Amino acid sequence: MAPAIGAKRERPSDWAYINVNNCCCKQQRTGDVEAAARREGNVLGGAWHASLFATIDKANTMALELRPNCECCDRDLPPASTAARICSYECTFCADCVDNVLDNVCPNCGGGFAPRPIRPATEWRPGLTVAKRPPSDKRRSLSYSREEIAALSQRIRGIPPEKR
Repeated sequence: MAPAIGAKRERPSDWAYINVNNCCCKQQRTGDVEAAARREGNVLGGAWHASLFATIDKANTMALELRPNCECCDRDLPPASTAARICSYECTFCADCVDNVLDNVCPNCGGGFAPRPIRPATEWRPGLTVAKRPPSDKRRSLSYSREEIAALSQRIRGIPPEKR
């Protein structure tokens, strides 16, 4: 049985991270976060803030899909590929297409791209490995024409992704 949110825990690895909207950190955004955490009996600094953790079964938590291909050129992007790029919605493209075709503009949402994390092949933690949480095998392709993509990219590529 897991303790309630906000209870002290010895092992934060027992919990999956979530963003709690009514967390004392959010309520005290302009104030002293450590004091707010102490009021709730939580520890910050060398430990962690317990109210940001919840009792979620790790086996059922969401992981990245790790889509198998570039949606633009259909290049294979296996789970360990360093050429894979994703947007915040996990649209997946290869670095070459992001740089030379899309100008760092996701054709689906207009956001920017970041390197896709690589899921470990070695099971460093129980149940967390590419073998236990396999990548998607569903290939995706562009939803827009090359002309529509070029027009969107031309319109917003000069705006940094964090300001789009």
